Amino acid sequence: MGGNLLELDDLVDNPTPRVPVSLCLDCSGSMGGVPINELNEGVATFYSAIYGDEIARYSAEVSIVTFGPAQMETDFQTLDQNNHPPVLAAGGMTPMGEAVKLSLDSLDRRKEDYRRNGVDYYQPWLVLMTDGAPNGNAAILDQQIERVRRMVESEKLTVFPIGIGPNADMDILARFSPRRSPLKLKGLNFAQFFAWLSKSVSKVSQSTPGDKKPSLDVEGLKGWAEL
Repeated sequence: MGGNLLELDDLVDNPTPRVPVSLCLDCSGSMGGVPINELNEGVATFYSAIYGDEIARYSAEVSIVTFGPAQMETDFQTLDQNNHPPVLAAGGMTPMGEAVKLSLDSLDRRKEDYRRNGVDYYQPWLVLMTDGAPNGNAAILDQQIERVRRMVESEKLTVFPIGIGPNADMDILARFSPRRSPLKLKGLNFAQFFAWLSKSVSKVSQSTPGDKKPSLDVEGLKGWAEL
């Protein structure tokens, strides 16, 4: 099945080409306290910046999946429909494979909605952030790593794997990303990361859908990534 009726009506009323952005965020127990508060502030920064951009407000569609457990916080929708981010809470384990599957399955459904309604879209983005090592189903994790790699290599997905803190499994994040090394967040600079991401999304939303590859603001990385 596709999206709900409100989202499908939006595709008819607003035929702007879409930039689907899936945030797949580790909210396991180890993210409790200061990290989850900083993450919530960062996501709020992202929503605010996208909403404040007159083009991106109608073109960027944001989905948020958290783990653990793996759950959909909000499905793809433009911020002119809903500019209030969910409040994320920390708890549970780190079922990364299950969460990535949820992100990609929802993306597949949304792309089908676009096609059925004749709405163009840019190459989707998957932002995968974790502060630890995955401990869900190993077979599902391997399947989703392979799925992401195939999509990246066929230019159907841009993936940003980001490690948080000293215990993030950068080797697993690297397996998700055949074309660029995963990055590590500098401290808890979520707000700077999401400000950078919003600028990148805004830039894509002002380009032509045929220009598939987003050009990264490498200078901007210095504000939030350990380089």
